[in-house]
Amino acid sequence: MKRRRTLSRIFFFLIVAVIVIYITIPFLWMVTSSLKLQRDILNLDKLIFFSPTIQNYITIFADYDFMGPMLNSIWIATVSTLLAVALGFPCAYAISRYKMRWLSVTILMVRVIPAISFLIPWYMIVSSLGMTDSYTAVILSHMSASLPFCIWIMSPFCDSIPVVIEESAIIDGCTPLRRLVSIIFPLAVPGLITVTIMAFISSWNNFMYAMVLSGAKTRTLPLTLYNFMGYSFVDWGALMAAATVIVFPVLIIAFSMQRYIIKGLTAGAVKG
Repeated sequence: MKRRRTLSRIFFFLIVAVIVIYITIPFLWMVTSSLKLQRDILNLDKLIFFSPTIQNYITIFADYDFMGPMLNSIWIATVSTLLAVALGFPCAYAISRYKMRWLSVTILMVRVIPAISFLIPWYMIVSSLGMTDSYTAVILSHMSASLPFCIWIMSPFCDSIPVVIEESAIIDGCTPLRRLVSIIFPLAVPGLITVTIMAFISSWNNFMYAMVLSGAKTRTLPLTLYNFMGYSFVDWGALMAAATVIVFPVLIIAFSMQRYIIKGLTAGAVKG
């Protein structure tokens, strides 16, 4: 029995190791390629051993105007995330307390529908209002993509908050708005952190809406990667450096807030 358990553990760790290697190899290749010259990236002899350089990082900020799209991405992702959470949290609370499961299922169905299905209506509305290449149009489109997710994740989290706490506040004469702000909000902070991080990552990496609705003024980081690819030449070093700059902030946020993400995603899974 002990031998069988040992073999099972070895087999489990082998599977985990294969998955980790499969996931990390492209990321490691991206980071190492960002530290190589163009000729070294395409040279298999320089795959592991090479002379690192930060020239690619200097190039993306000096030659490709990378700072503007970075500030755009920070602004658009931050505002769209705050709007999605501010609107999604009261909606999730109402669904939880008033048992509107049909609305939760409807929101889930909206989330399942491919985002490209909403792109044509969005473009028609934005064009008719003359809001093309405006921060408002891009922010609202990103918010609409994140809002169903925020509501869907926060609903079971609100379910896990005991109703008895609110009943005690009602006896003390607390209004519904006061209960939401003073009681439910502090208890829902882990779930709010989860949806905030996930919504920010979704907006930060959003390419499709930015490609159609944004322009030179509101261009975001994912769309800027197009600048490194030409008809007959791809600046692989600058492209990998730009991709690394885009990925690292998200990784730092995800790893630093990992315990909140797990707690928020598993809320409501176990009820006593």
